[in-house]
Amino acid sequence: MNLFDLTGRVAVVTGGSGTLGSAMAKGLLDAGASVCIVGRDGDKAAHVAASLSGDGARVMAVAADVTDRDAVQRAADAVLQQWGRMDILVNAAGGNRPDATTSPKQSFFDLPVEAIRATIDLNLIGTLLPCQIFGRAMASAQKGSIINISSMAVPRALTRVVGYSAGKAGMENFTRWLAIYIAREVSPAVRVNAIAPGFFLADQNRAMLVDQATGALTPRGRSIIDHTPMGRFGDPADLIGALLWLASDASSFVTGIVAVVDGGFSAFSGV
Repeated sequence: MNLFDLTGRVAVVTGGSGTLGSAMAKGLLDAGASVCIVGRDGDKAAHVAASLSGDGARVMAVAADVTDRDAVQRAADAVLQQWGRMDILVNAAGGNRPDATTSPKQSFFDLPVEAIRATIDLNLIGTLLPCQIFGRAMASAQKGSIINISSMAVPRALTRVVGYSAGKAGMENFTRWLAIYIAREVSPAVRVNAIAPGFFLADQNRAMLVDQATGALTPRGRSIIDHTPMGRFGDPADLIGALLWLASDASSFVTGIVAVVDGGFSAFSGV
């Protein structure tokens, strides 16, 4: 079990105030790491940080838009000033927006390019910039683990979410590219991997999957459950095992992979 111990290490979780990001931050904290929660809404990030650790000794919160280089740099400076090192980066910031999503009332042919561009930027550039800025400290130390968060929208074409799918697909390809670049040109001890969650209920997708008035599954939610062999949505805690494996020395010879945590969704043909 010592392979999974993160005592003394410093982790940053972008999107750490979200449903999945906060669960992953708690998993890292419980494994012994000090954790910085980065979120666009500073008050929300601070609230999550306080809920994870009352004394605040091993948790801090920083407000930053991950698509803004200067904001990400300020966040990195704050982490290095606080703890003097950087060991783990989890890029959980991302998401979708309604105007980059098709629906019966919004055809693909009418989607505003500005909305699609913003969604791609959030999911791709919002991962690339933290990898550049936080990753520089890992490169200097010649050791570290970067974990990006992918999506089922990459291996399978999901209806409606065109901008989100394109952004996540680009991010997953970037994950593999960066893993090779860093291993060959920086240090093989700085690893880059991704986790692809299946379908988890979170603030951004809950209304699409569950009827808020009745609590029953929407047609889309029912279709997802029917195509998930385990027959349920994921619980945020389901991500912690894969996260700790990739963050720790337990995966010291692992780079450039996407670990799927999806209840069998991506393996199932539907027949």
